[in-house]
Order: sequence, then structure tokens, then C-alpha cells
Amino acid sequence: MELTGKKVNFLGDSITQGIGVKDPANRYPDRLAARYGLIVRNYGIRRTRIARQHVPSEDPAKDLDFCGRVAGMDDDADLVLVFGGTNDFGHGDAPLGEMSDRTPYTFYGALHTLYGSLIKKYPDAVIVVLTPLHRLQEDDPATNAFRKGYVPLKRFVEAIREVAEYYALPVLDLHASSGLQPKVPAIRERYVPDGLHPNDAGHAILAERIGAFLTSCI
Repeated sequence: MELTGKKVNFLGDSITQGIGVKDPANRYPDRLAARYGLIVRNYGIRRTRIARQHVPSEDPAKDLDFCGRVAGMDDDADLVLVFGGTNDFGHGDAPLGEMSDRTPYTFYGALHTLYGSLIKKYPDAVIVVLTPLHRLQEDDPATNAFRKGYVPLKRFVEAIREVAEYYALPVLDLHASSGLQPKVPAIRERYVPDGLHPNDAGHAILAERIGAFLTSCI
């Protein structure tokens, strides 16, 4: 895909917003803009989730779910990247649900709602889905305490892949191939010091992986 001059909407959470980097110019959307000549609109909001919550959060900003934010994004995007799901796993109360769900109050249903809304709003754009990164405590059931029953992060990744495939949307599986596994001490120290948010060097890797995917696979 020729990227120069393309208008790109990045819909995401704290990683897309740039929590963890010291210089905003080093966030992966900004790195991609500088390298490929993109026109970038960053819609990353920390602590937000794809699915709608059943119980409102103390901080209303956390409940600005991805589904509800589609309408507020610029209409003229050539490319839309969706990078979320880690907060649905980490502190969301919406159940995983089933593939047949079509409301935003389960994770599966929210994915259908989100992808359908994006396709309707951007019928001529390329919509790309990114899976969540590994996180240090992803195997700790306490991380999932907001929902009934522990659901591994990998199940959220699998749901994202399954629903994206249903809509024939390209998926970059960062959970499988980012190289950012904070359980490996050397990787955590160098790229993901808090176990979740990549630092400046980690965002350089994200930009490299995403740029290569966009140019070679789409």
C-alpha cells in the first residue's frame, strides 16, 4: 500500500495515546507519520475499552468506549487502525460473550458493533485491526476481577481475530509477533518497563512492525 499522504485515524487506548513515552514524537503513530508521510489523527484515550461497561466507572473518561467514539472521528480517513482490548481484559466488566452477540455490552458484540460502524462510516477506507500486546500480569486472575470468572487475555485476542475475519479485515497479531513480551526480563527492562506500556524504544518497534505490515500486506 502506498502510504504517502494518506489520512490515518488511530483508534486506541493509552498505548496509542502515548502513555509510557518521554517524547510524544516517539509515539508509534507519530513515527509512522514521519517515516511514511502520513496525515495522522490520534484518537487514543487512556484506560478506554472496546466494549461498553455495565457499571459506570468513577472516571467517566474511562467509559468512552471505542464503539461510541467512531462518530466523533474525522470522516475523510483513507486508513483506520484499531488497537485495543487490553483494558477490556484488565479492568472491564463486560463479559466475553459469544460470536452471535450484536450489542456493545459483551466483548464479541462490541467488536461486531465497532467493525460494522467503521465499515459503514469508511466504506472506501482500509480498516486494520491490531491485537493487544502481551502484558506482565496477563496470567493473574486478579487482573480480571471486574468480571465474573477469569478470562485469559488470549481469548480476547482470539475474539478479535475471529470477528475481524468475519468482516474480512486485515489483522496484525501483535500478541503473537510484536517481540514485546514483558515476562522476559531483558525485554521488559529495555522496552516495556511497567509491564504494559512500551517506552520510546518499544514504540519504535511497534512503528516498525505496523509500517511493514501496512506496506507489504495491504
